[in-house]
Amino acid sequence: MRALFAVLTVLALAACSPAEAPDQPDTPPESVPVLGGVDLARPVRALGTEPFWSVELTGTELVYTTPEPPAQRAPQPDPVVQGTTATWEAETAEGTTLRVILIATECSDGMSDRTYPLTAMVKVGDRDLTGCAASTAAILSTGESGPVVE
Repeated sequence: MRALFAVLTVLALAACSPAEAPDQPDTPPESVPVLGGVDLARPVRALGTEPFWSVELTGTELVYTTPEPPAQRAPQPDPVVQGTTATWEAETAEGTTLRVILIATECSDGMSDRTYPLTAMVKVGDRDLTGCAASTAAILSTGESGPVVE
């Protein structure tokens, strides 16, 4: 009987003791999407010619501009990245759908001797545009010829 009492006491004490937390696997930090060597967490600019247009992905909004004002702005959602393609889709304050698709393929704007790491396809309402894209910093720091890279 004493042996049974001793076993029950040990079990009761074990049940009241705080359990050790099970080892949890290390969860890697959320990865930043990179497409064609371009860090999509940083500002990115897509641009095209004939007609001239650009879409700035600032991190908080998509800003579509042409030589004729006004610019159209939409909140920037997280991109949907599938393989070598990243897509953003939002609605401007005016109710216009703005979709930006970037593809990790080298691109030439046709007006300069620059080569960009990304091809851009943009849809603004019912208008389809094609062009090139790179990080905003790379575009601003590159001359009129050669690869647009940071």
